[in-house]
Amino acid sequence: MAHDHAHDHRAPADLGPAFRWSVALNTAYVLIEAAAGFLTGSLALLADAAHNLTDVAGLLIAWGAAVLAKRAGSQAHTWGLGRATIMAAMFNAIAIIVGVGAVIWEASHRFHTPVEVPGTTILWVALIGIAVNTGSALLFMKSQKDDLNAKGAFLHMAADAAVSGAVVLAALGIILTGKTWIDPAVAIAVSLLISVTATGLLRASLHLSLDGVPDGIDPQAVATFIGNQPGVSNVHDLHIWALSTTKTALAAHVVWQGPDVDDFLDHVTDELEHDFGISHVTLQLETAPCERAGICLAT
Repeated sequence: MAHDHAHDHRAPADLGPAFRWSVALNTAYVLIEAAAGFLTGSLALLADAAHNLTDVAGLLIAWGAAVLAKRAGSQAHTWGLGRATIMAAMFNAIAIIVGVGAVIWEASHRFHTPVEVPGTTILWVALIGIAVNTGSALLFMKSQKDDLNAKGAFLHMAADAAVSGAVVLAALGIILTGKTWIDPAVAIAVSLLISVTATGLLRASLHLSLDGVPDGIDPQAVATFIGNQPGVSNVHDLHIWALSTTKTALAAHVVWQGPDVDDFLDHVTDELEHDFGISHVTLQLETAPCERAGICLAT
């Protein structure tokens, strides 16, 4: 006997306005910063502009994925297209890492061939960047806690804010000391810092793409909760995986010996959504004891 309940009490946040504002702000800033970088010869500004350009592409992909995730399932894709959000988060991580590698490569050459750069111009452009990137990051601040796709966009914006902040420090250093090596040194230092965060995002998105249990959900705690319900003698074949960056599914076999099946299913599916954030639950009820060694979960 199989029973499926899908409870979506908490609808994912509408990220459309956040994406629209972020794309518009960052596109405008990329044009301003790239022009300033070419005119001044500042690697830090060009590196930041290139990073912002990958952000615009990443934001557009993440935005598209969020739109696809809202589509209902079809005969070809019965779960819908929610996993596009996981793919978008992975793309954001890869884009950041590739961009970091390019910046470090170019910056390393600047130590051998230093370029005179006007610190004052760099300072003002970078200050604008801090405002744009911080504002964009704040648009995703709330949603990034529960949505890996939003987290990818948030990290991209926060990373750019950090780069812009570092550029400000580089500009001040150049103004005060006249040493141009500060420009590539700061670019490398910030790039290495960003790579750490990007690696974590890549690991998390890869984990979900391989049907890993989403962070914050303890499978044993879930099994214990189901197993402690009146009428349940055993839980086995328990699987928990991500349908998207905001929706989680569960499937399990339950050895059932109680009287009120519907009440049990309604209660369990509601509590799993409320306590564990699992919105799509499928339980197969069985009356025979579990005889599959190694995969039974004690209750």
